[in-house]
Amino acid sequence: MTNGFNSLTNLTVDGQSYKIYKLDALKASGLDVTRLPYSLKILLENLLRCEDGHTVTADDITGLAHWDPKAIPSREIAFRPSRVLLQDFTGVPAVVDLAAMRDAMQRMGGDPKKINPLQPVELVIDHSVQVDEAGTPFAFQTNAELEFRRNRERYAFLRWGQRAFKNFRVVPPDTGIVHQVNLEYLARVVFRSNDLNGDRPDDPPLLYPDTLVGTDSHTTMINGLGVLGWGVGGIEAEAAMLGQPVSMLVPQVVGFKLVGTLPEGSTATDLVLTVTEMLRRKGVVGKFVEFFGAGLANLPLADRATIANMAPEYGATCGIFPVDAETIRYLELSGRPAGHNRLVEAYSKEMGLFHTAEMPEARYSDTLVLDLSTVEPSLAGPKRPQDRVPLSQAKASFQKALKVMLDVRPKLPPKPVSAAATATTDLKSELRLEGEGGGGTAVGVEDPTAPSAAYRPLRAGYITHGSVVIAAITSCTNTSNPSVMVAAGLLAKKAVERGLATKPWVKASLAPGSKVVTDYLREAGLDTYLDKLRFNLVGYGCTTCIGNSGPLSLEISKAIHDDDLVTVAVLSGNRNFEGRINSEVRANYLASPPLVVAYALAGSMYCDLLRQPLGMDKTGKKVFLKDIWPSNREINNVVRKTVTKQMFVKKYADVFKGDSHWRSITVKPTLTYSWDKKSTYVQNPPYFEGMPKHPEPLSDIVDARVLCLLLDSITTDHISPAGSIKVDSPAGKYLIEHKVKPADFNQYGTRRGNHEVMM
Repeated sequence: MTNGFNSLTNLTVDGQSYKIYKLDALKASGLDVTRLPYSLKILLENLLRCEDGHTVTADDITGLAHWDPKAIPSREIAFRPSRVLLQDFTGVPAVVDLAAMRDAMQRMGGDPKKINPLQPVELVIDHSVQVDEAGTPFAFQTNAELEFRRNRERYAFLRWGQRAFKNFRVVPPDTGIVHQVNLEYLARVVFRSNDLNGDRPDDPPLLYPDTLVGTDSHTTMINGLGVLGWGVGGIEAEAAMLGQPVSMLVPQVVGFKLVGTLPEGSTATDLVLTVTEMLRRKGVVGKFVEFFGAGLANLPLADRATIANMAPEYGATCGIFPVDAETIRYLELSGRPAGHNRLVEAYSKEMGLFHTAEMPEARYSDTLVLDLSTVEPSLAGPKRPQDRVPLSQAKASFQKALKVMLDVRPKLPPKPVSAAATATTDLKSELRLEGEGGGGTAVGVEDPTAPSAAYRPLRAGYITHGSVVIAAITSCTNTSNPSVMVAAGLLAKKAVERGLATKPWVKASLAPGSKVVTDYLREAGLDTYLDKLRFNLVGYGCTTCIGNSGPLSLEISKAIHDDDLVTVAVLSGNRNFEGRINSEVRANYLASPPLVVAYALAGSMYCDLLRQPLGMDKTGKKVFLKDIWPSNREINNVVRKTVTKQMFVKKYADVFKGDSHWRSITVKPTLTYSWDKKSTYVQNPPYFEGMPKHPEPLSDIVDARVLCLLLDSITTDHISPAGSIKVDSPAGKYLIEHKVKPADFNQYGTRRGNHEVMM
């Protein structure tokens, strides 16, 4: 590297000398970057460190230092992320390509051992677990066993890759969700490296900001920790793995000023839904969003991570918070080494990256302001995350949306009940018990609390339009946040103590993004009450948030199809596109974990949670949401007592070891992968066949044709689905031709290691 601006200097921390590329050194060249946005300072350091006169030039550095907030982006730069983050749906194809490269290298007479990621790569297996069983003490065990049975071949391939490649680590299944594991353990905030002077280990290590790209859109969650990163496509991720830069335009940066404090009864989920609504209305596609203002001091890091997580939903490339005292506090809480935390603080302060109230306000392309005290309890839906609905208007909003859905949606085909129905729960019997002993109310068409609605036949009234058939505490968006998880547990405790119960037609589930969550819920004694409301642990993974909600009961499914019902899923996730959560559920609402529990108790969107009772207690007295909603003081007391550093240290001590299922997978430590030509999961792609030893010169692309011309709101969910495979689809026909039974199709995402399925 050229060090053309003489910015390479020394920093001593705890008696250890380090090298850094200091931003203040640019002042000698007449470049003052004091008021450059935090995110652009990170990009600027990246350019200084990687200046080579070719991919990164002095003009690139000068241009970024002279950034014009109002200019339309036109300057392209080469950004080299520190690491790459993968999940198993999108990560398997990347590892397949690496394995194919080794084969190609061997065919050409080279050494396959030379094919390795040049940047650290971490893959977290979290997308494959499905909620086949829910509401029982055995749900987690059953779902884990089914997950391994379905995906053993894929997992064996990843086990091989973990052994074969350098710079590649795999977090096994049933451990957590990729973005929560990244937040709680993988993220460094500041990297240290000895790569500055080649193979001279005696030279001081180089310090630089932790940055990343990931093959999942919600990679942005790590922005809450002050780490710059976002989701990219597979090709870009693989290029970054192999040391190539990611080309990008220097973006506009929108400042989002936060003032005040969240009011009593409002949660981080309500806040992020409000932020999403505001930024969608503003329009921030292709832009960075940077949060600042006095309100930062009142936002715990978990709240920041919740906001950063939903950057794809509000349309920004990223939504970042600066490193500050709260960042260091979280690093300490989550068990990072004390010496490393001091290093992060010292480096960030030296680089002008450590936020304090006294710092001058950065220059932004545009600015929005939100007074946190105005945030109110909310949901978002029924099919877009930016469509925020105040809880006070939820019933009326659903009624309005229902009319539209009934006018435009085709009738669902009838669905017969199979013989297997006899093995399912006797729903009618359970309903009778619910009505007679639990103080709950059955769901009616217009008013779920009306006496006339009770005890009607299933088809006529137990489920109808608006019935909540899925209630899922799921997704890293919220399960990474102790305050909302504890709130859900406390609400469950109070509900059980008042004699309330989850409605029988609701499929309830709890799928945290980390084992730390179940530890502190257990420590607080709240897991018992969640279990009593059937929010039993179903897995540590994405589950319902990505559509792995599993099947509804046969009786519920038949009623939905026979009566063409618009039923509802309420989940603490980040996306709710139509059909994403479950193909049989048409309306999906995002909500905080405590509201998920509340809707499981109500059983219907027709219940106005602020004005109508959730049910009757054991004495016949009406119980309203306000009666069981925990106070901020109650929540904070439990969080303070039960969420400890020791929990994080213990749970992440063997994070790469895996459970007995994972350890039972044996693979041979070979340099190249032994491809199975009969496999329908993993196949050697033909991309490197016939490739010469020396690449041909680049040439222009001529007469290229448009592959897809798309309207607004078309997402990757539509283009490359990750859900179930239909029998009559091209992929389904391919699998049947290869003797795969429809019951064993699994999902599109699990088959991405086979190019034939995806084509």
